[in-house]
Amino acid sequence: MFWIGRYSHRLAALWLGMASLTFYSVWDSGFLLLLLTSICFNYGAGHLIGHRVSSKKLGLAKSTLIFAITANLLLLGYFKYMNFFIDSTNVFFGMQISALDIILPLGISFFTFTQIAYLVDVYRGIAREYNFIHYLLFVTYFPHLIAGPILHHKQMMPQFGHSNTYRINVDNVAVGLSIFILGLAKKLLIADNLALYATPIFTAADAGSTIMFFEAWVGALAYTLQLYFDFSAYCDMAIGLSLMLNIRLPMNFNSPYKATSIIDFWRRWHMTLSAFLRDYLYFPLGGNRKGPARRYINLIATMLLGGLWHGAGWTFVIWGGLHGLYLMVNHGWRELKDRLGWSDGGRIAKLGAVFLTFLAVIVAWVFFRAETFSGAWTLLAGMAGMKGISLPSSFESKLEFLSLGSQIILYEGFSPITNVSIKKSAAFIMLGLAMVWLLPNMREMFSHYKSTWEDVSGKLAESQTSRLTRIMIWKKTLITASFLGALFSVILIYMVAGNPSEFLYFQF
Repeated sequence: MFWIGRYSHRLAALWLGMASLTFYSVWDSGFLLLLLTSICFNYGAGHLIGHRVSSKKLGLAKSTLIFAITANLLLLGYFKYMNFFIDSTNVFFGMQISALDIILPLGISFFTFTQIAYLVDVYRGIAREYNFIHYLLFVTYFPHLIAGPILHHKQMMPQFGHSNTYRINVDNVAVGLSIFILGLAKKLLIADNLALYATPIFTAADAGSTIMFFEAWVGALAYTLQLYFDFSAYCDMAIGLSLMLNIRLPMNFNSPYKATSIIDFWRRWHMTLSAFLRDYLYFPLGGNRKGPARRYINLIATMLLGGLWHGAGWTFVIWGGLHGLYLMVNHGWRELKDRLGWSDGGRIAKLGAVFLTFLAVIVAWVFFRAETFSGAWTLLAGMAGMKGISLPSSFESKLEFLSLGSQIILYEGFSPITNVSIKKSAAFIMLGLAMVWLLPNMREMFSHYKSTWEDVSGKLAESQTSRLTRIMIWKKTLITASFLGALFSVILIYMVAGNPSEFLYFQF
């Protein structure tokens, strides 16, 4: 790209777009035509909407927008939700409709939502450029195509048109490569190992096995951390890859388990999806402009649809509904505090808020991960202690005074069902929690190098830096290079010797 960019920025952008299409087709070339058709349709619709807006034909522009959005949602609905609709119809109405042989195209949710946002922005007069090559690159840009972030026209188009984008920048390559390596390490060395503890326990719960107290908490916490490190790893890798090409992606992950409320959590987790749901669903529904009751209805509706976006299953709907209820309680609590004039409290209150938020998120993740309702309830019952506690036989003589009976305490050793080592898993989980709560995130570590779109646009407030964060800020030194080189060598060995898994947000 940089070599071509010496002669023509337009050709360099086209080459990168073609490379992104090639990247997409490696997964399944059969869906390449679908992606290109979607791009051409939405580009044409956007051009038509923009022309009608500029001509003051707002009625026609709105009709075109509604038609284009409907077409996008029908496409997404067919591939992602048709079999869900068939299964639900069979269950609720006792029918026997056969499921269709449908494969979910890679990244369809992301490129569909990205283009819907583009169409709305054109209608609102925010997106005004109609360069097809830039639009092709905007939709297919490979670092974001598989699992986000959801991009906006105004974030990317100025960068595609800037001459500096097509000149190699050694600092950006060094910083981007460092971020990529650290993200890859999180995925392979942490997230994939946490899956070894989470998967057997959730599988056993879905199969109807009794999951006892410690085992249930290991499964829930292991998955909670697996998803955290898996998704943050992808976000970091996407930002790192893009920065090496002098293009800054928007931030999509900002230490969500440090959140002090569910409202704060959704400002930190999958930030671009949260912004999309807020700007293109919650606000158009009325937001909080039509009174408290309507706001709560809008919150529930938005989060239910957000849950359904994550997966075609009722467990995802329950997950979204839980977060909708959490947000309702959160907003109600804030209103009560303001009415009574209560303060937010001190450090202890903040720690309690972080713990309570984290606990609520864990409960919701159980439904997100479980394949069935019964599996989710089994695990939650185990976490509540309703299925008993399994302890090593050496504890039996020490706890005789409890006399709780074999129905509550089972002295047969840890994890009688899944054979997961409680000691090893607990150690790994404690290490993961320490990394989540004590270590700086990617943006904080690379704060001096403006690695995200927010850093150069001023859209994200500067975070307070702790002493540990200041110590861990990335510096361009021989020690840093040696450490990252050694880490990358370990990763390569692990990839060859192990069996890396797909990203959890793969094919959403």
